[in-house]
Amino acid sequence: MDRIWLKSYPPGWPAEVTWNQHRSIGALFEDSCRQFAARPAFHCMGKTISFGDLDRMSRDFAAWLQAKGLKKGERVALMMPNVLQYPVALFGTLRAGYTVVNVNPLYTARELEHQLKDSGAEVIVILENFAHTLQEVLGKTPVKHVVVASLGDMLGVKGLIVNFVVRNVKKMVPGFELPGAQRWGEVLSDAAGKPMTPFEVGHEDIAFLQYTGGTTGVSKGAMLLHRNILANLEQASGNLASALGGEEPVIITALPLYHIFSLTVNCLAMAKLGGLNILITNPRDIPAFVKELGKHRYNIITGVNTLFNAFLNNPDFHKLDFSHVKLCVGGGMAVQQAVADRWKQVTGKVLLEGYGLTETSPVATMNPHDLKDYSGSIGLPVPSTDIVLRDDDDKDVPLGQPGEICIRGPQVMPGYWQRPDETAKVIGKDGFLHTGDIGIMDEKGFVRIVDRKKDMILVSGFNVYPNEIEQVVALHPGVLEVAAIGVPDEKSGEVPKLFVVRKDPALTEADVLKHCAEQLTGYKRPKYVEFRTELPKTNVGKILRRALRDEKKAA
Repeated sequence: MDRIWLKSYPPGWPAEVTWNQHRSIGALFEDSCRQFAARPAFHCMGKTISFGDLDRMSRDFAAWLQAKGLKKGERVALMMPNVLQYPVALFGTLRAGYTVVNVNPLYTARELEHQLKDSGAEVIVILENFAHTLQEVLGKTPVKHVVVASLGDMLGVKGLIVNFVVRNVKKMVPGFELPGAQRWGEVLSDAAGKPMTPFEVGHEDIAFLQYTGGTTGVSKGAMLLHRNILANLEQASGNLASALGGEEPVIITALPLYHIFSLTVNCLAMAKLGGLNILITNPRDIPAFVKELGKHRYNIITGVNTLFNAFLNNPDFHKLDFSHVKLCVGGGMAVQQAVADRWKQVTGKVLLEGYGLTETSPVATMNPHDLKDYSGSIGLPVPSTDIVLRDDDDKDVPLGQPGEICIRGPQVMPGYWQRPDETAKVIGKDGFLHTGDIGIMDEKGFVRIVDRKKDMILVSGFNVYPNEIEQVVALHPGVLEVAAIGVPDEKSGEVPKLFVVRKDPALTEADVLKHCAEQLTGYKRPKYVEFRTELPKTNVGKILRRALRDEKKAA
């Protein structure tokens, strides 16, 4: 195929990347630890750990896992926000030869139970703030070993104060009982100095089961192999490194590391480049976040449109010095023109947009770092990547015409965990992944998203699938029929809205929203409920969400 975008590549972008220099992510990490041992690797809540520290602690955690007798490839679930324990557990798991299962700490018991059962995870590392959720479902899952971490575990003396405040003043740790669980500190001290003999891990082994929704409403694990991630690191890190011009990377990490964008672009790419991650545990506290920004001389910041918009609406953010910032990257959801324009006005920096999916590890397109203004484009296909736009008959559309974005490259997953039927729906025989997003490619190879083919709702960078919401709402005894769609929202881009046909005439909006709050994570919860006497349907009775969306657009 004709890769017209190659002519638009800036200096330093190769047409192809070589990604097999390391046999695994663990091997890459160990190489970086030797090379950058004295450099700071992660900073959180006033505490910094070096690559040397991370090497030692992750090795100890790996030794602890191996002492449990886990076989190669066993799944280890990590259920934590951005805290220092996360990278220790992450790299320890990968070094030992196991598979990481990232879990959103805000999951409800129902969501957590599904992911642990589906993945078959035998170990979970969880922050104590969320341990009560695990208690509800632990007996129904295959988990055999539980490690409970506290927020202040790795903060030294300050950590004792943090834990006291979090537990006793702010009351942020609901009571829980998890018999047999071990504390984080005990795990590392028990394993210190014990032998660790990692399994032989290669390119075709699974590094991550990264869960994402689907057309069935059931969350599925995208199998991301070591080669998928290694390839994506090569594809993305060149643009990051060239933007810095030889400076050591210091990146602001507000998106949770369990999210694929932050996992690859922040955590793993910085491990490759010897960079420092400034971890933000609670990015929703914008005043505290802005204060933290003022303490660091960072040169890269990543985030979603809603975060950048929140910064711009904070007066203290406008007082910060941005002269040291080299790269501002928006991903996870569309960057709005108004936000990008204001961002440049306030910071003097261009907000660059990239694009990808969980299934592509995630980076598929990027805008060159030397772009002078926000373009509204998601950029050019990254090296070693083919992108075609196709119609409903799976035929390529002419240049400049809208079509479904289809991606082929070494970063594309081989499929969904134990779901060959779902895999076949999205990956064709020619290896192209069908994204469900409708785009247009211009004559220079830049791609712009114009619509979404799938019914997915995108809330602050997180995928929300209508089927899952509808299944939950349909369980309410007062509901006869339900449909969920995404509607525009100034803060999060989109929010779910419900259309409900009552079975019980007394059913109220408050009843429905309370039911959803008990069953769905916060970002999945509907914000609006509209009651109808009937819902639009096809001839065979399938509810037409698109008709409901079209109604809203017309209104």
